Amino acid sequence: MTRLTYTSGSLDADTDAAYEAELAKARAEGSPELGHWIAGEEVAAGEVFERENPSFTDEIASRAREADADVIAKAVEAAKDARVEWRRTPYAERNAKLRAAARWIEEHVPEIAAILSLETGKTRIEAIAEVQEGIDLIETYCSEIERNDGYTHPLKSFSDNEQNTETLRPYGVFGVIGPFNFPFALCIGMSSAAMVAGNTVVLKPSEEAPWSAAKFAEAMNAAGVPAGVFNLVHGGPEAGKELVDSPVDGIAFTGSAEVGRAIAKRLHEGPYTRPALTEMGGKNPAIVTANADVDKAAEGIARAAFGLSGQKCSACSRAIVVEDVYDELVEKLGEFTRGLKVGEPGDPTSFLGPVINEKTVARFEDAVEAAKADGRIVAGGGRPDLPGYYVEPTVVGDLPRGHRLTRDELFMPFVTVTKVADLDEAIEEANAVVYGLTAGIFTEDDAEAEEFFDRIEAGITYRNRRAGATTGAWPGTQSFCGWKSSGTTGKGGLGPHYVPQFMREQSRTVVS
Repeated sequence: MTRLTYTSGSLDADTDAAYEAELAKARAEGSPELGHWIAGEEVAAGEVFERENPSFTDEIASRAREADADVIAKAVEAAKDARVEWRRTPYAERNAKLRAAARWIEEHVPEIAAILSLETGKTRIEAIAEVQEGIDLIETYCSEIERNDGYTHPLKSFSDNEQNTETLRPYGVFGVIGPFNFPFALCIGMSSAAMVAGNTVVLKPSEEAPWSAAKFAEAMNAAGVPAGVFNLVHGGPEAGKELVDSPVDGIAFTGSAEVGRAIAKRLHEGPYTRPALTEMGGKNPAIVTANADVDKAAEGIARAAFGLSGQKCSACSRAIVVEDVYDELVEKLGEFTRGLKVGEPGDPTSFLGPVINEKTVARFEDAVEAAKADGRIVAGGGRPDLPGYYVEPTVVGDLPRGHRLTRDELFMPFVTVTKVADLDEAIEEANAVVYGLTAGIFTEDDAEAEEFFDRIEAGITYRNRRAGATTGAWPGTQSFCGWKSSGTTGKGGLGPHYVPQFMREQSRTVVS
C-alpha cells in the first residue's frame, strides 16, 4: 500500500484500484444503521438520522442513531467503571493495545478511505493520507509516553531517607468531540492521546461523518481494548452538549471558535475547573514579499487554499502581498486556480471535491456577492454543473482593508489577496484577526523570514512551502498548536506537548 502524507507521495495502480473498488462498494451499499459502542457492545438506541453524500446528493452516505441523555449517561458511566483498571495498566500494555488497533487500520486503508470520501467528499489522496495520519498519530503518542518513561521523573532530596519523585497522572474520563473535516484522524488523535495517558474515552464524532468514526471503534474492538475504555456515541449538537454537561473529567474538542469557547467556559464552571483542550480553526495568512519566488508562492497558496475544498482549519484564506509583486502574484494565482479540476472523488483527476453541505454552498454564494460588490473576482465564483455541493475555487482581489471576507473564517475554497506596502505592514495585517493557527511566508531573504517568525501570531508557521503555504502538518513532523482564538491551551496536537495535557501532576515524597 502506498504511503502518503498531505504534501508528499503518489498512488500506485494497486492502491488506486483498491480504493476505487471500495468506493463503488460503499456507494452501492451505504452504511448499516450505526449504533453506539458502549462498554464493549453495540447499543441500538435512538432515532436514526441520515447523512447524504455531498458528491451525489440523491444518495445516502451513512445512517446512525442519535444519542439522547440516557445513552450518553450510560457511556460516561461505562468509562468511569473502566478508568481505574485502565490507569493502573502499565503504559507499555496500553500502547500494545493501541498499536494493535493501528495495525488493524493499516489492513483496512482503502475501505476507510472510501468511507471518508463518501461522507466528506475528500479526493482519494486526501482520504488515504487521512487514514495514514490516524495510524501515525497513534504511533506518535505511544512513542512520546515511552520517550518520557510514563512522565515520571526523580526530584532532589535533602536527606538520605527521603525519596522525591513527580509524575503525571490521568484525569479519568475524557469526552472527545470530533469535526467533520478530518473525522477519522482527529477523532483518533484526541482519543488515542487520552488513552495513552491512561484516561478512558467517550467519543462523539461529527454527525456529518459517523461511519468513519465507527471504523475506529471497530479497530478498538479488534485490538482487544478492554470494555468501557473506549466508547462511541453518535449525534448532532444536542448530543455534544449532553456530553459536555455530563460528569466527565475533561473535554477534547476540534471545531468552531464559538463552540470551543463555550465548552471551555462550561468546564470552568462548577466546584473546580476541568481541562478543555480545543483546536478552533483559523483565518490563515500567507505573506509574499518582494523577495519571493512568485511561482512558488502562487502554487503554495492555491494548494493550501483549495485542498479539501478549503475546509481545513489550516487552509490559507488570505494572501498578503507586497505591492511590488502584487499584480504578478494575482495573475499567477488566478492562472493556477483556473487549472484545478473540481469533481467527485471517484475521478482521479479531481483536485477538489464538493463542500460538506448546503449551508456551506449558501455561505459561498453570499461571499461571492460581497466580493463582486466590494472587490474583484480573479478566478472562480461560480458553481460547476455537477450533482452535489460543488463550488469553484475562488480568488478575490482589491477588497478594502479590514473587509469581513478578510477577517471571518469561511471554511470553503475562497482566498482573498490584500496589497500592502512592505513586510512590516504585511505582518500587521496578518496579525489583525482574532485567530492564530497557521501562517506562511514566501521570501528568499533570511532576515525577512526571521522577522516573520519573531512577530507572527500563529502556532504553526512555514517558509517557502510550495506544497502548501499554510497546510500539511504531520504527526511527529510539525506540531499543530493554535494561538489566540485558535486554541485554549497554548499547546497542540501532533507533537511532544500534547499527551501531557491529558494528565495532571502529582509530587510524591516517601520517607523510609
